Amino acid sequence: MPLLAVTDLPVQTTAGLEPAFDLVTYYPLFIFLGFVLLFAFGILVAVYTPFLKPKKDTVVKLMPYESGMDPVGDARMQFDIKFYLIAILFLVFDVELLFLYPWATIAYSDNAAPFWRAEFGRLVFIEILVFLLTLGIAYIYAWRKGVFAWR
Repeated sequence: MPLLAVTDLPVQTTAGLEPAFDLVTYYPLFIFLGFVLLFAFGILVAVYTPFLKPKKDTVVKLMPYESGMDPVGDARMQFDIKFYLIAILFLVFDVELLFLYPWATIAYSDNAAPFWRAEFGRLVFIEILVFLLTLGIAYIYAWRKGVFAWR
Protein backbone atom coordinates (compact mmCIF):
# COMPACT_ATOMS: atom_id res chain seq x y z
CA MET A 1 0.00 0.00 0.00
CA PRO A 2 1.61 3.32 -1.07
CA LEU A 3 2.09 6.07 1.47
CA LEU A 4 -0.19 9.05 1.02
CA ALA A 5 1.48 12.40 0.59
CA VAL A 6 0.66 15.12 3.08
CA THR A 7 -1.18 17.00 0.36
CA ASP A 8 -3.59 14.13 -0.20
CA LEU A 9 -5.10 14.32 3.28
CA PRO A 10 -7.92 16.82 3.77
CA VAL A 11 -7.87 19.02 6.86
CA GLN A 12 -10.86 19.85 9.01
CA THR A 13 -11.17 23.62 9.61
CA THR A 14 -13.91 25.86 10.93
CA ALA A 15 -14.93 26.47 7.32
CA GLY A 16 -15.25 22.75 6.66
CA LEU A 17 -13.09 20.14 5.03
CA GLU A 18 -10.27 21.74 3.01
CA PRO A 19 -7.26 20.40 1.14
CA ALA A 20 -4.03 20.41 3.13
CA PHE A 21 -1.33 23.02 2.67
CA ASP A 22 0.68 22.38 -0.47
CA LEU A 23 4.02 24.13 -0.85
CA VAL A 24 4.09 23.34 -4.57
CA THR A 25 1.47 26.05 -5.06
CA TYR A 26 3.98 28.69 -3.97
CA TYR A 27 6.90 27.61 -6.20
CA PRO A 28 6.25 30.30 -8.87
CA LEU A 29 6.27 32.94 -6.13
CA PHE A 30 9.59 31.66 -4.78
CA ILE A 31 11.10 31.66 -8.29
CA PHE A 32 9.92 35.24 -8.86
CA LEU A 33 11.31 36.31 -5.48
CA GLY A 34 14.64 34.69 -6.39
CA PHE A 35 14.80 36.64 -9.66
CA VAL A 36 13.98 39.88 -7.85
CA LEU A 37 16.70 39.27 -5.27
CA LEU A 38 19.24 38.38 -7.96
CA PHE A 39 18.35 41.50 -9.92
CA ALA A 40 18.66 43.71 -6.80
CA PHE A 41 21.96 42.09 -5.88
CA GLY A 42 23.26 42.63 -9.42
CA ILE A 43 22.29 46.30 -9.33
CA LEU A 44 23.98 46.76 -5.95
CA VAL A 45 27.15 45.06 -7.15
CA ALA A 46 27.21 47.16 -10.34
CA VAL A 47 26.66 50.42 -8.48
CA TYR A 48 28.90 49.91 -5.48
CA THR A 49 31.90 48.11 -6.95
CA PRO A 50 34.59 50.68 -7.65
CA PHE A 51 36.67 48.49 -9.96
CA LEU A 52 33.79 48.32 -12.47
CA LYS A 53 33.51 52.10 -12.77
CA PRO A 54 35.97 54.22 -14.71
CA LYS A 55 37.40 56.92 -12.49
CA LYS A 56 39.47 59.77 -13.84
CA ASP A 57 38.87 63.09 -12.12
CA THR A 58 39.65 66.18 -14.14
CA VAL A 59 39.26 69.86 -13.38
CA VAL A 60 36.21 70.08 -15.63
CA LYS A 61 34.55 67.04 -14.04
CA LEU A 62 35.06 68.41 -10.54
CA MET A 63 33.47 71.79 -11.38
CA PRO A 64 29.95 72.46 -10.13
CA TYR A 65 27.36 72.11 -12.87
CA GLU A 66 24.22 74.21 -12.91
CA SER A 67 21.76 73.72 -15.78
CA GLY A 68 24.38 73.88 -18.50
CA MET A 69 25.86 77.17 -17.29
CA ASP A 70 28.84 78.00 -15.15
CA PRO A 71 27.64 78.79 -11.64
CA VAL A 72 27.81 82.42 -10.60
CA GLY A 73 28.28 83.41 -6.98
CA ASP A 74 28.16 81.40 -3.81
CA ALA A 75 25.85 78.38 -3.50
CA ARG A 76 24.76 79.60 -0.06
CA MET A 77 23.50 82.99 -1.17
CA GLN A 78 20.33 84.37 0.37
CA PHE A 79 17.14 84.37 -1.67
CA ASP A 80 14.67 87.20 -1.59
CA ILE A 81 11.64 86.59 0.62
CA LYS A 82 9.36 87.19 -2.38
CA PHE A 83 10.21 83.72 -3.73
CA TYR A 84 8.82 82.17 -0.58
CA LEU A 85 5.78 84.46 -0.48
CA ILE A 86 4.84 83.57 -4.06
CA ALA A 87 5.18 79.86 -3.21
CA ILE A 88 2.96 80.25 -0.14
CA LEU A 89 0.35 82.19 -2.12
CA PHE A 90 0.34 79.48 -4.77
CA LEU A 91 -0.31 76.87 -2.09
CA VAL A 92 -3.12 78.95 -0.56
CA PHE A 93 -4.96 79.34 -3.85
CA ASP A 94 -4.29 75.73 -4.77
CA VAL A 95 -5.86 74.58 -1.51
CA GLU A 96 -8.79 76.89 -2.24
CA LEU A 97 -9.51 74.91 -5.39
CA LEU A 98 -9.27 71.67 -3.45
CA PHE A 99 -12.07 72.91 -1.20
CA LEU A 100 -14.21 74.19 -4.05
CA TYR A 101 -14.28 71.08 -6.26
CA PRO A 102 -16.11 68.74 -3.86
CA TRP A 103 -18.64 71.39 -3.00
CA ALA A 104 -19.30 72.23 -6.66
CA THR A 105 -19.70 68.58 -7.66
CA ILE A 106 -22.15 67.87 -4.85
CA ALA A 107 -24.08 71.13 -5.11
CA TYR A 108 -24.55 71.19 -8.87
CA SER A 109 -24.74 67.53 -9.83
CA ASP A 110 -28.02 66.16 -11.18
CA ASN A 111 -28.04 63.18 -8.83
CA ALA A 112 -27.57 65.21 -5.64
CA ALA A 113 -30.05 64.35 -2.92
CA PRO A 114 -32.91 66.88 -2.83
CA PHE A 115 -32.95 66.89 0.99
CA TRP A 116 -29.28 67.94 0.94
CA ARG A 117 -30.10 70.95 -1.19
CA ALA A 118 -33.08 71.82 0.98
CA GLU A 119 -31.18 71.51 4.28
CA PHE A 120 -27.64 72.61 3.45
CA GLY A 121 -27.75 74.25 0.02
CA ARG A 122 -28.00 77.88 1.11
CA LEU A 123 -25.86 77.42 4.22
CA VAL A 124 -22.98 75.82 2.32
CA PHE A 125 -23.30 78.40 -0.46
CA ILE A 126 -22.98 81.23 2.09
CA GLU A 127 -19.99 79.48 3.69
CA ILE A 128 -18.29 79.19 0.31
CA LEU A 129 -18.94 82.87 -0.36
CA VAL A 130 -17.39 83.78 3.01
CA PHE A 131 -14.42 81.54 2.19
CA LEU A 132 -13.94 83.19 -1.21
CA LEU A 133 -14.36 86.66 0.32
CA THR A 134 -11.66 85.86 2.90
CA LEU A 135 -9.30 84.68 0.17
CA GLY A 136 -10.09 87.76 -1.90
CA ILE A 137 -9.26 90.02 1.05
CA ALA A 138 -5.98 88.13 1.56
CA TYR A 139 -5.19 88.55 -2.15
CA ILE A 140 -5.85 92.29 -2.04
CA TYR A 141 -3.78 92.60 1.15
CA ALA A 142 -0.85 90.79 -0.48
CA TRP A 143 -1.19 92.94 -3.58
CA ARG A 144 -1.12 96.18 -1.57
CA LYS A 145 1.90 94.99 0.43
CA GLY A 146 3.75 94.57 -2.88
CA VAL A 147 4.15 90.80 -2.78
CA PHE A 148 3.40 90.49 -6.49
CA ALA A 149 5.70 93.36 -7.53
CA TRP A 150 8.82 91.76 -8.96
CA ARG A 151 12.09 93.72 -9.07
